Formats: sequence, structure tokens, C-alpha cells
Amino acid sequence: MARRSKGLSERHKNILVCIQEWQEEKGYPPSIREIGAETQISSTSVVNYYLNQLEEMGYIERQSNVSRGINLIKDSTGELIQNIKSGINSLVDQLISIPLVGNIIAGEPMPVPASDFSYYDAESGVDIARSLLPQGDNLADLYALKVQGDSMIDAMVNDGDIVVMKRTNQARNGEMVAIWLNDRDETTLKYFYQENGRVRLQPANPSMQPIYINDPDIVEVQGKVVLVIRQLDQ
Repeated sequence: MARRSKGLSERHKNILVCIQEWQEEKGYPPSIREIGAETQISSTSVVNYYLNQLEEMGYIERQSNVSRGINLIKDSTGELIQNIKSGINSLVDQLISIPLVGNIIAGEPMPVPASDFSYYDAESGVDIARSLLPQGDNLADLYALKVQGDSMIDAMVNDGDIVVMKRTNQARNGEMVAIWLNDRDETTLKYFYQENGRVRLQPANPSMQPIYINDPDIVEVQGKVVLVIRQLDQ
């Protein structure tokens, strides 16, 4: 007969059940946001608060350096969980979470507030296998943006897709980059070309014309695309 857990609120128990069911059904732990959705807790900071308490009480272990880094030690009844830790560790070690920091316009450059690159909260992110990312890059230099518009459709970047960016303020001709036009507070995602003393921002859509910027000083490169995550369920 399972012994009764002490000191656990209903929320604690619901979170533990969520973690256990997620691991059993999907083979990996849920993210903080997914736990909140499953347990009807709207604030990710509140979920994190309860997870910290569960770790202090010895029900879970957390790994801050990996995505989904939650290991279940005891279930909601207080029973020890056996023979799952090593497999979960192996899986989460292969994943990293790239912060989703805002939106990027793939169309005509459009005005956006300066805060658009930090629109999402601190828990927003996309989980990506390490093997899909460029080798040797500093992971701290990577961030993700959600695409709005269809100017890059021939480059297989559609409205609603996620682009993973590497922070840089320089670009070579032909690279797909996030551009900030600092004289008008406009942003856009385009192929970059510097030619004849001006900058050409080239869409990958035959129905759209390139954008020519005569003053290169107003063009600020915010990052270059290293990976596109297609949203197939749109």
C-alpha cells in the first residue's frame, strides 16, 4: 500500500502527476509552460515556484543547464520512481532551449516597437536537438523569432515559421538576415547584398521587388538565420 505524502498541496500533486504522465507518454519531461497548461496554472513563475518546492522536498531533480531538465524521483504518493532517470537524462542532454524573443516581418519593412525583440516572456523558447545546430557556435548567441509575412516563401520560410538566429552585426552577400532600419524603426527578414555603395534587401518571392537602401549606415544587421523550424500544422 502506497504511503501518504506529507506536505504536498493539490497543486504539488497535480504537477507531479503531469510530469509522470508526460514522461510515460512522450518519453521526456514537460517544459514549465507545458506544466502550466496541463495543471491550469497561467503563470510560469508560479509553476517554477512549485517546482523549486518539489525539488527541496526531494520529489524531483532539476538541471538548469538543459532544456526540460526535470527528473522525477518520487511520484505524488511518495513512491520512488525506478529505472527512468538515465533514459530521460540521455534525452534532455540532447535538447537545448532557444529563447523566442519576438517577431520578424518577412514582407515590406514595417514599423515595430523597440520591445518587439523581447515580446515573449523569459520562459518562451523552442526546444531543438543539438545535432541540428551549427557546430562550434556559442549557444548564448542564438535566439528565435516568429516570422510574419511571405516574402521568403521560396526560401522555405513561411508565415508562422520560426527562424533560429545567430547574433551578429555583420553579414556576407547572400545571407538571410534580420535587418533593422534605424532611421525609421522598421524591421524585415531578407537576403542581404552590399553592392555599388548601397544595400539590396532581396525577398525570396517572385511577386515582390527588392528593396534598395542608398545609405548603408541606416542598415543594422541583427542576426543571420541558421535554422528554420517549419510550422506544419498551420
